[in-house]
Amino acid sequence: MHFPGLKNDTFMRALMRLPTDYTPSWLMRQAGRYLPEYNATRARAGNFLNLCKTPELACEVTLQPLDRFPLDAAILFSDILTVPDAMGLGLYFAEGEGPKFERPVRDEAAVAKLAAPDPEVETRYVMDAVRTIRGALGGRVPLIGFSGSPWTLACYMVEGGGSDDFRRVKTMLYQRPDLLHSILEVNATAVASYLNAQIDAGAQAVMIFDSWGGALADGAFQRFSLRYTQKVLKKLKLDREEPDGQGGTVRVRVPSIVFTKGGGLWLEQIAASGCDAVGVDWTMNLGTARALVGDRVAVQGNMDPMALFATPGQVQGEALKVLESWGIPSPGVGHIFNLGHGINQFTPPDNVLALLEAVHTYSKQQRQSSV
Repeated sequence: MHFPGLKNDTFMRALMRLPTDYTPSWLMRQAGRYLPEYNATRARAGNFLNLCKTPELACEVTLQPLDRFPLDAAILFSDILTVPDAMGLGLYFAEGEGPKFERPVRDEAAVAKLAAPDPEVETRYVMDAVRTIRGALGGRVPLIGFSGSPWTLACYMVEGGGSDDFRRVKTMLYQRPDLLHSILEVNATAVASYLNAQIDAGAQAVMIFDSWGGALADGAFQRFSLRYTQKVLKKLKLDREEPDGQGGTVRVRVPSIVFTKGGGLWLEQIAASGCDAVGVDWTMNLGTARALVGDRVAVQGNMDPMALFATPGQVQGEALKVLESWGIPSPGVGHIFNLGHGINQFTPPDNVLALLEAVHTYSKQQRQSSV
């Protein structure tokens, strides 16, 4: 399989379970507050939302970790709540409290007003950022687009922000499941069109963050989270036209990743959802994950982000444990190294460098020793 225009296609090859010279790596929230250059750009933007909604600045912070670390993929700098914001719910960020919505969705009248936004109108700034980043990357590494899952977006929309117990959305789930299903139907349509617009704009892979899927009971997860993630996956454009370098174009595959935090219990079901790769958090042994999914999908993960607060040598040791738990690379099985969740804002940047260098070095040795 060929990925035209990419100088480093290791991430794409691993996603498609093709042989790679080493284990590719990128980090969730790799552009973020742990980097001083990010904080400087955010200060220039004035606030987080301005940073997200200014394509040139979103491009700048997307590229910052690539200039500092040997990463194998870039991920669009944006926020999972751009979609409900575009639905008119009034997203804002309270200092020290995270995202909030001025108009949460909690009754029939609010649900009836919901409609999937036009991604090239209400979220045009995101698509402009994708186009800008693709141009700035110049094929250096692939660009990942993303969205929150329908369920995860619904959690924020009903709760009105983050939550420790998901009391409001779970009350709706048990008392008025019809209302919640209505929200999720709109969200699935919106997420699919949003991701397809990112693909049209240049995203080379897409990821669905089901950040709160693990908050659901068994049975409820399948009905209220996985079902709607599958609806999104079925509507995704599986390929796009890319320049072939000879004046023409070629159709290339756009792989999809589904990450359900706390979803290890349902890993086999997620792997059967239609995605190309499953993300796993740090509570799941990678060898077990590999055995469960076999050669059906690639696996992404999964070092504990807090391990990055150890010494550089210890960080490298933790990276090796993850690679060893995965085992010897073999044909038809793909692994992308990542953290089990987003990188913490207080993480020392030097430790990130130590981590990524260890992953590349040791995974090359793994392949050479298995030949």
